[in-house]
Amino acid sequence: MIVRITSGITGFDELTVPGDDLGFALGGIPENTITLLYGPVGVGKSLFCHSFTYEGLSTDEPCLYLTTDQNFSTIYHNMEDLGFSLQEYMEGNMLQVIDASSNGEKMEDSPTHQSSHVKNPTDILVKVSRGINSVSQNNPRFRGVVDSITAILESNDEMLIMRVLKSYILRVKEAGGTAIITHTQGSADPRTEIIIKSMADNIIKVDGETLVIESMKGLGQKKAPYEITEEGLILGKEE
Repeated sequence: MIVRITSGITGFDELTVPGDDLGFALGGIPENTITLLYGPVGVGKSLFCHSFTYEGLSTDEPCLYLTTDQNFSTIYHNMEDLGFSLQEYMEGNMLQVIDASSNGEKMEDSPTHQSSHVKNPTDILVKVSRGINSVSQNNPRFRGVVDSITAILESNDEMLIMRVLKSYILRVKEAGGTAIITHTQGSADPRTEIIIKSMADNIIKVDGETLVIESMKGLGQKKAPYEITEEGLILGKEE
């Protein structure tokens, strides 16, 4: 049986229970896999990542969070608005952050918060590697978030970033992590987007109305409507 970890998304784990589970299997995201979450701008990809991150922290699974679209100060306050308080987890070294965004005022660097830049993928990879070592050192499992790969692709040679992404995936898996990578649909060359999809174990598409699981280990294609609320994403019944 495939081990799955809870997502923190209302209705998602129920959607991902295998059809032949006989009432024993649990839904969620397959452990030690990479999930590509893609779709247009403003359809809830970051909200998905916020819930996934906090669900892990609240169940003693540390998280390495790489942000490129929004500075982490903004994310911190957005998660507070969702009822997700991060302070204790940062103080307890459970949440490691790499802020590679290029907008807004950044938080000061600390043992749990490191600054980088989307135009410096080598520095990002070095700090990601350190972060993986830190969160996996004393934990049997951890979570990873890259939100998003789009900004890095737009600022660098795409083939270089494919190599960086491949390296990130290998390091996460070797350390026993489970990660989500977000991407804005249509923002890269079609061939590049095919390569990105080929690197992922699971592929989820969101469009603002429907969440479609295009592929996932141990599961056929599934889809369900969803809403973006003040409490995050909420999925309806399977279509």
